[in-house]
Amino acid sequence: MTLTFTALLCIGELRGREGVGTVLPKPSIWADPGTMVTQGSPVTIWCQGSLLADVYHLYKEKSSVSWKAKAPQGSRNKAWFHFEFSSSSEAGQYQCAYQSRNLWSERSDPLPLVVTGVYMEPSLSAQPSPVVAAGGSVSLTCSSQYAAGTLHLLKEGGADPLRHKTSSNYGNQGREQAVFLVGRVTTSHGGTYRCYDAPSAQPYVWSHPSDPLHLQVTGEAPRPLYFLDRPLT
Repeated sequence: MTLTFTALLCIGELRGREGVGTVLPKPSIWADPGTMVTQGSPVTIWCQGSLLADVYHLYKEKSSVSWKAKAPQGSRNKAWFHFEFSSSSEAGQYQCAYQSRNLWSERSDPLPLVVTGVYMEPSLSAQPSPVVAAGGSVSLTCSSQYAAGTLHLLKEGGADPLRHKTSSNYGNQGREQAVFLVGRVTTSHGGTYRCYDAPSAQPYVWSHPSDPLHLQVTGEAPRPLYFLDRPLT
């Protein structure tokens, strides 16, 4: 009797807003072709759960709207939610969950979906020059005409992580700007960079990309010297 009561109590504690036990493992979520899409282009959000799943649910942060998809026959462990034309309305954070009879899974980790091409592009420049010697430093300045936003710097190829900075109003002619300092430059810093602008009120709605900036790294940085202490003989 004690064991039965304990089990029922645990299930009761797991009841979520859906009104049923939330006991299934959380699914994984991803976007195809990726989490950053251009306005007007299609995007598909995938949710992968269990072969026992009957229905998949997709939720958007700060939205009362949700989507439901029946688990496809033959591939019940995942379902998709397709948006044919991406717009600022689709930008945001998503989570998914699945249902197996009267049991629900946990929600997935959040998936950010960024829609670009909504606002005019910022400009990107390099100081003192886009040609820099290895071991030196360079500042990449992203300037925007919009106020109170965040400026994002990306390197083509995706090898380097995305860099973000809140804009400040110290730019020329009243333009907002953010300065990204790259110190002790190596050849790995060479490549093509672009920046984007996003308003604070809509952090997942981005501008068109800036014109590309090609950073060229010349020479090799001097190697550090190492001195080994040897006993005198």
